[in-house]
Amino acid sequence: MRVPLSWLREYVDLPATQTGRDVQAKLISAGLEVETVEHLGADLKGPLVVGQVLTIEELEGFKKPIRFCTVDVGQANGTGEPQEIVCGARNFAVGDKVVVVLPGATLPGGFSISARKTYGKTSHGMICSGDELGMGDDGSHGIIVLPPETEVGKDAIELLELVDEVLDIAVTANRGDCLSIRGVARETAIAYGLPLRDPALLDVPGPNAYGYPVKIADPTGCDRFTARTVTGLSSEARSPIWLQRRLQKVGMRPISLAVDVTNYVMMELGQPLHAYDRSLVQGTIGVRRAAESEKIVTLDGTERKLHAEDLVITDDRGPIGLAGVMGGANTEIADHGAAENGGTATTDVVIEAAHFNQVAIARTARRHKLSSEASRRFERGVDPQAAAAAAQRTVDLLVLLAGGTAEAGVTEISAPSAPHTISVPADHPDKVAGVEYGRETVVRRLQEVGCDVYGQDELIVTVPSWRPDLTDPNDLAEEVIRLEGYENLPSTLPRPPAGRGLTSRQRLHRRVGRVLAGAGYVEAPNYPFVSEQVFDQLGLDADDPARRVVKLVNPLSDEEPALRTSLLPGLLGALRRNDGRGSHDLALFETGLVFHPRDERKTAANLPVDRRPGADDLAALDAALPDQPRHVAVVLAGAREQAGWWGKGRPADWADAIEAARSVAREAGAELGSRKGQYGPWHPGRCAELTITVDGEDRVIGHAGELHPRVLKTLGLPARTCAMELDLDAVARVGDDTPQAPGISTFPVATQDVALVVDEFVPAAEVEAALREGAGELLESIRLFDVYDNAEQLGEGRKSLAYALRFRAGDRTLTVDEASAARDAAVALAGERVGAVLRS
Repeated sequence: MRVPLSWLREYVDLPATQTGRDVQAKLISAGLEVETVEHLGADLKGPLVVGQVLTIEELEGFKKPIRFCTVDVGQANGTGEPQEIVCGARNFAVGDKVVVVLPGATLPGGFSISARKTYGKTSHGMICSGDELGMGDDGSHGIIVLPPETEVGKDAIELLELVDEVLDIAVTANRGDCLSIRGVARETAIAYGLPLRDPALLDVPGPNAYGYPVKIADPTGCDRFTARTVTGLSSEARSPIWLQRRLQKVGMRPISLAVDVTNYVMMELGQPLHAYDRSLVQGTIGVRRAAESEKIVTLDGTERKLHAEDLVITDDRGPIGLAGVMGGANTEIADHGAAENGGTATTDVVIEAAHFNQVAIARTARRHKLSSEASRRFERGVDPQAAAAAAQRTVDLLVLLAGGTAEAGVTEISAPSAPHTISVPADHPDKVAGVEYGRETVVRRLQEVGCDVYGQDELIVTVPSWRPDLTDPNDLAEEVIRLEGYENLPSTLPRPPAGRGLTSRQRLHRRVGRVLAGAGYVEAPNYPFVSEQVFDQLGLDADDPARRVVKLVNPLSDEEPALRTSLLPGLLGALRRNDGRGSHDLALFETGLVFHPRDERKTAANLPVDRRPGADDLAALDAALPDQPRHVAVVLAGAREQAGWWGKGRPADWADAIEAARSVAREAGAELGSRKGQYGPWHPGRCAELTITVDGEDRVIGHAGELHPRVLKTLGLPARTCAMELDLDAVARVGDDTPQAPGISTFPVATQDVALVVDEFVPAAEVEAALREGAGELLESIRLFDVYDNAEQLGEGRKSLAYALRFRAGDRTLTVDEASAARDAAVALAGERVGAVLRS
């Protein structure tokens, strides 16, 4: 919100010595975030005066149109003679009043003006546009043409209010009242301890039966609607300079008088308004929800397909506006330019000042990607009691500036509502802040923000209509604390008890990150939001538990309204983006929480702020949250090992994904099993189920392998992309991460190699498990080092698996016979279990 200091002074009698910087410091101390103070006209120096064009000579022979003008500037040039000026603009004529900068002046940006020869003539100054004076575009895209009654020779710096200070305030989502000069003036008055001249305190006539007919079909979406009518507007009336300049200073472009007045009042009072051309409105104005697929053309010329939840303004034809967002083109105000082009200028208007539901407006604006000044205010909360005053202020300005007549009819429809009251102990702010304010200070501060306060030890506080964000005792405590000054709160450093460091879960999280980074993976954290369509893209079954998601009530993006149940969508999206930007050899990992809804939904209670939450409070809060296990996932594509003088490289494959899971399990001190599996996005023949043993039973806690070609095509991923995802918390529960010193034996190892022929469908993991069990206690390690599948030598549907077995005893050197016996026992059990035979 941009707030000109000159406008602010209209409502608060600030000391003349107070600068924008001083006001900024006061408002920041009161809790408003004033980002910058812009000094308009800081480097502007006159003479800058009003001139009248006397003659215009068209200069020929140049690439662009050039005009040689004589301009009457009165006595501003010291001689009273006409000023000769060369100008290329075409939007003014003889007799027009313009802004002239004379030699010796300096324009914004340090541009010095002097007499100079150009286009064969000597130009003694410039005829100025709004951009050249730092005013911004006024819609003319050319020279400033002043009203005919403007006095020649008058100081244009003062006339155009070119010197001012503008405070740029970053208004938080809960302070919609500060999206107006009125709201900021109230905060300024409180900060300085000065009275406020409230611009909304107007004499407003009561509703009567003569107003424009209005029907509210959805009182939940629109609880207040005021309509006023002004007739007989002059088609020649223009917005006065002071109104245009104030709009420009707050960041709005002047358009036409009727539109400028509604924008001005919105900025002044914070109440969005809309003016309809009465001749174009057919029948009763209504407020209702849109019919599905109903259409409207908004003022920006875009046809929009409406949603059933959109709140619309209608007449007998259908929608004429998106309520609280943007009006419709079929009732648009036509200015004098329309009349000049053969149309009809608007002379009668119906003014709408309504109060709409915050959530409905926010969702409509987001759904149509149409954020407007009006929707920004409705989303953050508008004072419902200001609608009648804003309508009256608009009527008064149109009557004053356009010569209109205010009709006696007043329409005001409002749903019954009671003021919001809050019961709060008088010492509650003291407990929250840890400072003793006392009852008198608490009551005084709450009254300053507009609250009515009654009671002694227990205060009954009635919240003002312009502060819908004050809903509970803690909000009132915050008001007292901010006005007393956050800088006055004592600073107390917490004293953590000795001996507490990272939890075992945190230590494991860090070790996993280090081991994966050491293996060449790059960490790629992602947002935890997903679209439910991603589950179709990943090929999950319709009844897959991962499809049960926790949906956000107010998501950052309507396209991603759910919390993730898997880390893969985010990681695969990161891999796709990097691959699309030329990085083709990728290995990414992420550790993070996933979210699963509980069977029983609970509502979280508000935690106390005047004391540390107890164990029961925290347990109740945890019980209301979804299950949030920590997962770890990796994705790979391209080369895993680069080729070079040292030899051939190799591409990433399913084995790398499985090895990443084993590395994670080793860090947790857990035994991780792997077996052939089939799930969701993975290739059926290249997918491993990752298991742990719990109470003697194998439990699947993840998958690893190569992704299905169909998934790769759907998601736009590189060929042969591999992935792994693992429940890290489940691994931690069965693991023992106690550091173990490696045992170093003084006795030599005995190595025996075996090559076993099995059926092609037999998993290598089952063969290895049989060998490990059959070899007994003497087996130190086992490693698969070769897979061979020649049908001519082994037979159709057969494969050979070669293992290296290492035997060692802790108390002696093994003999050849002992090692061979252990090997034979292992082979025998493998033959019994999986039909393995020694390869000849």
